[in-house]
Amino acid sequence: MALAARERLGAAVAGFDADPRALEEAVTRGVLDAPAASIGEAAHGCEAVFVAVPVGSLPGAVAAALAGAPADCVVTDVGSTKRAVVAAADDERFVGGHPLAGAESAGVRYARADLFEGATWYLTPTERTSGILYERLHRMLHRFGARPAAIDPQTHDMILATVSHLPHVLANVLVTQAARTLAAGGERLPATGPSFRDATRVAGAPTRIWSDIYSSNADALGEAIGQTIAALQEVAQTLAAGDREAIAAWNDRAAADRRRLLEAQLAGGPLSELRVSVPNRPGVIAQLALELGRAGVNIADLALHPAPDMSEGVVALWTTGEGDSERAQALIEALGFPVTRP
Repeated sequence: MALAARERLGAAVAGFDADPRALEEAVTRGVLDAPAASIGEAAHGCEAVFVAVPVGSLPGAVAAALAGAPADCVVTDVGSTKRAVVAAADDERFVGGHPLAGAESAGVRYARADLFEGATWYLTPTERTSGILYERLHRMLHRFGARPAAIDPQTHDMILATVSHLPHVLANVLVTQAARTLAAGGERLPATGPSFRDATRVAGAPTRIWSDIYSSNADALGEAIGQTIAALQEVAQTLAAGDREAIAAWNDRAAADRRRLLEAQLAGGPLSELRVSVPNRPGVIAQLALELGRAGVNIADLALHPAPDMSEGVVALWTTGEGDSERAQALIEALGFPVTRP
């Protein structure tokens, strides 16, 4: 994020890390302009603050950032679970965030300014969120190369339990099962094939980070694990029955599901603009963003145009994807806001 802000925004970046060696390396490598002695000091005078700590430490770190940040500064985080930090940060300047980007490597030496290119970046605005600050963050993330998408914290944690946290659990189980199987047979570890390597790439991810994630999303993750156990038992029963047609159908369904998910992820299209007249009241931007996010409508960009007396304003939205503009217009009109097409 620091590199993206420096290279793509031309921003000056201050930063703090609890590990003095990490902070020193960030300055030495030109990632930071100025090191700070605390989170609050790093946030002082900033237009935007990104808090990147293990999710168990997020509420305290976000509170420290908000305490040190100016009144017109947007504060966000990058945690993999959202319910706890959003509930703890009752401040119009805070917008929960989670970029779906990164790798198993950690540390400033692996940082890249293009890390977020094309990546979905979830945002969790609430009814208290400042529309002006949400717009600033949304535009900033676009300039990072990311695709911001609004989502409510509950839905975010449920989805991530399946598409992110469960794969880590399965990777851990697979490597442990393989090691135990080989140990029981007195076999040395053989050369593993690409399927095993791909499926277990994230096994044993940094414990300090992932133990917090597992704990903070335990209910949603537990439900996803239960559904997985049931699905595996069904597969085992099909195999035991020797039903080759059912086995083939199961495999074909998986191929079709994967293709459908990839097509949805890569969907794009020309930009379409909508202009929405809204009253100047807290939460109206979050209401629009979340309604469209729930419907899977991608907001490629947005801009706020307040009236001179600040009593109302116009929100300009640009959408991508076939049919997204029409769906967005219908959804917004159903909320009671007038919509026009320039």
